[in-house]
Amino acid sequence: MSNHKGLVDGVVGLEDALGRIRSVADYQFGKNVGTKLFPENVEIVRSKRTGRIRYVYLSGKRLATLRPTDGLFSLSIAGAKRIVENAVSVSCLVTVQDDVSNFIAEGGDVFAKHVVEADSDIRPKDEVIVVNQNGEVLAVGRAVLSGEEMEVFARGAAVKVRRGCMEES
Repeated sequence: MSNHKGLVDGVVGLEDALGRIRSVADYQFGKNVGTKLFPENVEIVRSKRTGRIRYVYLSGKRLATLRPTDGLFSLSIAGAKRIVENAVSVSCLVTVQDDVSNFIAEGGDVFAKHVVEADSDIRPKDEVIVVNQNGEVLAVGRAVLSGEEMEVFARGAAVKVRRGCMEES
């Protein structure tokens, strides 16, 4: 384990925490995503002040942050890539036209007119993964529209991008 302060100590505490974060991921991103996103060797960092789960790391890279406001995850690019590469079915993907891939990868927001496909389960404010037409991760962010609206609307923002893959170091 790395030198992150607040790591879960003890096997029992880690097993309970691992089960919890996997359950949240399954609920948020789709069935069986939790085990693909969070393998056995993840590092779980708790808040020093509250003791609640805050961050999840794998090999020193942050996969996700558990938001204290709603108890759901904000993904990093590394976490998004694990989901896309390993999960069979997810309910958080937004596919965009290839000609806007660089703009989005640099952190630009996704506009409805550029959306090729979006999962119908997406609701406004959901955490989403933006991919190009080849399925490569471009960005992570929050949905502004529902998945169906993203496909139908021709104007307006569809996803507020938090981080593009070219921004992540």
